[in-house]
Amino acid sequence: MPHLVNSRVKNVLVRQAMLRWPVSPELGQVLTGQKIVSVDRRGKYLFLSTEAGRMMIHLGMSGSLRILDIGIAPEKHDHIDVMFDSNKLLRFRDPRRFGSVFWLPTGESHVLLERLGPEPLEKDFDTDYLFKQSRKRKLAIKQFLMTSQIVVGVGNIYANEALFMAGINPEKSAGKVSKKKYAELVQAVKFILAKAIEAGGTTLQDFVREDGSPGYFEQQLNVYGRGGEACVQCGKILKEIRLGQRTTVFCASCQR
Repeated sequence: MPHLVNSRVKNVLVRQAMLRWPVSPELGQVLTGQKIVSVDRRGKYLFLSTEAGRMMIHLGMSGSLRILDIGIAPEKHDHIDVMFDSNKLLRFRDPRRFGSVFWLPTGESHVLLERLGPEPLEKDFDTDYLFKQSRKRKLAIKQFLMTSQIVVGVGNIYANEALFMAGINPEKSAGKVSKKKYAELVQAVKFILAKAIEAGGTTLQDFVREDGSPGYFEQQLNVYGRGGEACVQCGKILKEIRLGQRTTVFCASCQR
């Protein structure tokens, strides 16, 4: 959404304020008239920043954002419109209403941000950090890797792929994974995420890029969505299980 930068908000329309948490009631009043100075991200939270503060957005499980021309009629699950002087609007859609929208005045943070772990592509996310966090942890390594208090932004698909690349069984307790394997896992996470960003993300039924077009990283997936098919490395059949209520696919031969 970089083309929103320098656009000025001329109106905010909240049709449905009851999301996972209520939309900040002051959102429309404080955001109207403000110029967007940057669009940023922290974990799964998106920020539209102004001199007065930030609009903090989480898409939840089914949320999406669209940039449309003003005047396009909303559909059933289109809950919030932020309209700009460019005759464009940013539309927040969320069928399940598990997303959230908050207003953070300049200088203020939010409790949801304060407990987040480091970004996976930054230097703070390294072997020593991840190994130290894992000690005495009985949680399965895949669930551990997807815990936002440990590291942000490693979703289900990327966790499957990184663990395959590192040769780690997703069911193995985090505390029993060696430091050598954690070094391989950190490298795999960084590689997988960098490739996904370059390709535009993963293509899922409810995923689109900012312009409404799908991502293409799905073409490069080695395990996710391939349960029952042959492993690309050894040819044996990939196993599919539920782990932490999430689909998990791995090769029992290549991942120990």
